Amino acid sequence: MASKHAEPSFTLSSASPASTRADVVVIGVGPDLKAVAPADSVALAFGRSFKPTLTALGFRGKTGDLAVIPTAGVIKAATVIAVGLGDDPTPTVLRKASAKAVKAVHNASTVTFALPTADAGAVRAIAEGALLGGYRFDRYRTRDEDREEAADRPNAIVILTRLSRDADAIAALDAGVTTAASVNLTRDWVNTGPGDLTPAAFADAVTEAAKDVPGVKVTVWDEARLAKESCGGVLGVGQGSTHPPRIVQLTYKPKNPAAHLALVGKGITFDSGGLSLKPGASMMTMKCDMAGAASVIAATLAIAALELPVRVTCVAPMAENMPSGSALRPGDVLEIRGGTTVEVHNTDAEGRLVLADALVLANEAEPDVLVDVATLTGACIVALGERTAGVLGNDDALRGQVVEIGESVGEAFWPLPITDEVKSRVKSSDIADLRQHNPKPAGGALFAAAFLQQFVGETTWAHLDIAGPAFNDAGAYDEVPKGGTGASVRTLVGLAESLAKKID
Repeated sequence: MASKHAEPSFTLSSASPASTRADVVVIGVGPDLKAVAPADSVALAFGRSFKPTLTALGFRGKTGDLAVIPTAGVIKAATVIAVGLGDDPTPTVLRKASAKAVKAVHNASTVTFALPTADAGAVRAIAEGALLGGYRFDRYRTRDEDREEAADRPNAIVILTRLSRDADAIAALDAGVTTAASVNLTRDWVNTGPGDLTPAAFADAVTEAAKDVPGVKVTVWDEARLAKESCGGVLGVGQGSTHPPRIVQLTYKPKNPAAHLALVGKGITFDSGGLSLKPGASMMTMKCDMAGAASVIAATLAIAALELPVRVTCVAPMAENMPSGSALRPGDVLEIRGGTTVEVHNTDAEGRLVLADALVLANEAEPDVLVDVATLTGACIVALGERTAGVLGNDDALRGQVVEIGESVGEAFWPLPITDEVKSRVKSSDIADLRQHNPKPAGGALFAAAFLQQFVGETTWAHLDIAGPAFNDAGAYDEVPKGGTGASVRTLVGLAESLAKKID
């Protein structure tokens, strides 16, 4: 179901950037307008004209600065792209710089990066930035100029580093490319029109994607199996659509795993709000309401492709939330898998209902750590803005770990509490075990998390509310495109890598 575009090849090399044969060489420059190693030879080849040329182009060496310079034969490459690295070229700075450089590339087959690589982490960041920055979604493009733009992508990327033969750097390159490709897969699914990515079509797309990843088993439950398995939340949300719901489960079981990680993602393929109908303008981006499912599925595929010694159980409930004569009604009572009853107050708060079934199902596998990801609440956007996700849960250490890992991979999370106040509201239904929707306008993101907590038991659990950063409705920035962003995939892979280290 995703757009079928070829990703560029990636290699490491120890060649000199001045003598390497490439269409474009990307170099890093500091605030002193000196090229940062290994790009010294490029600045030396330009001689005294190097700094004046950059200055004339308005380049100051600050992070985010970029200048495109024709070489006129001074070095082997036809074009130099200088990117500002500021005073501290951290992996986050390098990731953003390489993404920005790739976006500035036109009509180039081979792009060589001569950015500083003090360690393997820098190699990974450059690779991630190059692949993420070059992302384009072109499934629906048909005009000649669109085809030409698609063909504009480089097909080979070379990273110059003294670590070119270092085993850790080689592994880091593979991890960066694999993780970024999974982010791009998530973006493809999120950007696909909702009529082309119904629950059944999404399930088929996941099955197809998993065929290329050894060790991953996919199981799909259709509406008949969902009824047999007492998944009342998913069935209730999906009952108003002509496209019946699904639950997709992926399992990855390596030998001697260091830990067992369960991932759950909200997969509402289109959210009209149901009978609690959204305003028309608010529906335009509601194809992104399956971003949580796309993220956990893509992260699972990446974890397996990297052969991390972490067992993964992934559960993705998929439904289309539509208004019709058969749709879920405010006042209805649903029975979630496991027997808990829920009084429905607002059919536009459907995500927590499908997640409830999935959390119970994932918890039955007895994981060590359980993480759910969802575009769950507008309240989280109000609290944290459009570029920061909320993280809540029942374990302070895990919540802090998610924030720390997110920061290291370039994804912003902020910890939020689940207070006793909202916990009591969840249990305030007069006729059922739980109330589905917050009776007050304040604390919506906290209430949703408190509701989900009712279905995780004592398992160590974190809830990632990615309602803000999952879809970028504004202009592209850094490594983030317009549209689907793939938010949380890098953090989930990073969490699995952290769990894998426990094997030592």
